[in-house]
Amino acid sequence: MNARFSALLLSVALVGAPALAQKNPMVGGAAMYANKDIVDNAVNSKDHTTLVAAVKAAGLVDTLKGSGPFTVFAPTDAAFAKLPAGTVDTLVKPENKATLTGILTYHVVPGRIMASDIAGKVAAGGTATYPTVQGGTLTFAKAGSGYTVTDAKGNTANITIADVRQKNGVIHVIDTVLMP
Repeated sequence: MNARFSALLLSVALVGAPALAQKNPMVGGAAMYANKDIVDNAVNSKDHTTLVAAVKAAGLVDTLKGSGPFTVFAPTDAAFAKLPAGTVDTLVKPENKATLTGILTYHVVPGRIMASDIAGKVAAGGTATYPTVQGGTLTFAKAGSGYTVTDAKGNTANITIADVRQKNGVIHVIDTVLMP
């Protein structure tokens, strides 16, 4: 089997066949459009209201509406709910803007990193790492039929929806908030 075909098979395993077939995948009950930017799509997802509120509180809206490209590992509201009680309320306070910004930019990788890119790097070495905008590193590994991303503290998130294309990048939905 040639390397290109192997990468394609890994990509299908990562995102699942139905996701590949969808032109405008559904995230949080809303279609995500490749001709809209990250923020314009995210505000329509009912599963990302906490993330959108945090992006606004951190003053990152204009950045994520910029030309990019950016790869965003977007935690759902359920992912934020896993944090200790009161964490989100504390982080969105103006005096904690720097901490919130650090956490959010830890979820952003410069460039457009597709599922096939992650799959190819994992296949070549068992894990893949990518530097974040915040300055840390995210580590990816194969887990069952999908892939995980692990943060600097050892927390692991599952990529639940991959390759949600945006005009200024791509979003991969994850089920855990990552911490630098």
